[in-house]
Amino acid sequence: MSAPSAQPAPSSPARPVGERTSHPLLRYLVRRLGVSALLIIGVTLVTFVLTNLVPGDTVAANLGQRAAEDPAIVAAYRAHYGLDRPLPAQYLTYLTNLLHGDLGESQQTHRAVLTDLRSAVPATLEIAIGAIVLSVLIGVGFGTIAAVRRGHLADSALRLVSLVGISLPTFWFALVAYYVLSFQLDLAPGSGRLSPATTPPPDITGLYTLDSLLSGQWQTYADAVAHLMLPTLVLTLYTVGLLTRFTRSAVLEVLEQDYVRSARAKGLPGRTVLLRYVLRAALVPILTVVGLAFGALLSGTVLVEQIFSWPGLGSYAYQAASHLDLPGVMGVGLFVGIIYLLINLVVDLLYGAIDPRVRVS
Repeated sequence: MSAPSAQPAPSSPARPVGERTSHPLLRYLVRRLGVSALLIIGVTLVTFVLTNLVPGDTVAANLGQRAAEDPAIVAAYRAHYGLDRPLPAQYLTYLTNLLHGDLGESQQTHRAVLTDLRSAVPATLEIAIGAIVLSVLIGVGFGTIAAVRRGHLADSALRLVSLVGISLPTFWFALVAYYVLSFQLDLAPGSGRLSPATTPPPDITGLYTLDSLLSGQWQTYADAVAHLMLPTLVLTLYTVGLLTRFTRSAVLEVLEQDYVRSARAKGLPGRTVLLRYVLRAALVPILTVVGLAFGALLSGTVLVEQIFSWPGLGSYAYQAASHLDLPGVMGVGLFVGIIYLLINLVVDLLYGAIDPRVRVS
């Protein structure tokens, strides 16, 4: 009796070419961009509805009470800005213009909202970038030291510093810093981005420090840095306190893991264990806080910018809200929403660069 012939193993069903060749990171980016587009539409809807529900007369806020009592002026004003149409029609027009890069015309400045944002956003970016860089360097360092020296004097002192930074109201610290360091001691300029006698550098990026460096205007650069000192210091204090406390908790949690004890038992140097094992694992939750803190710096500097007469996004948002400038308020809301979406996307991508488990999943 002959031996049975070997049967070929069933072949696995062929995957579609697109699925086989597409990279997981690319698929992830496509999904995130699609979700982000839907979220941006949701942001526009929420800001539009909430802005139009705010009580008050936009005509009186922008033209004055006397002009608001003239029916002809009111009708002309409402027709110019499209306020005489139903809200659904206004929203559809807003979305259509938004697809063409048109955020509308500011009722306060009578310029395009996009033009106003182009001049306000770089001013806020200048202090936000400086504050977040200093906060990460100082806060992560302080938190790591406090965790490694848990229960010692250094831990207690750094926890006290972080508690003070979180507890102090930002506007109060800004007023104190302005009065003491600028008015009393004259150590730093107290208001504006440049001194009145200094000519702004050529508009390349909108960041005075970077533009002055690119154009070789060293005196302008020094003046811009001097004006950055106080607002950056105020914003850094709170963020340092937040990052110190969170970093301490994250590092302490990693220090209790078994693989850290195993690395120490193998005789690895303490610095190697701290940098390669502890900090790398603790950076994943720390990145989340850094991203949220940076978004808060970009969108929540209203009082600080008002105190230091800083012509940034916070000042523009305050002026738009106080004058019921509907296109201006919606423009700021849309920008803040996009910023948070971009920050979350970047943080998620950094997760994969730091933690291999995220790349596998």
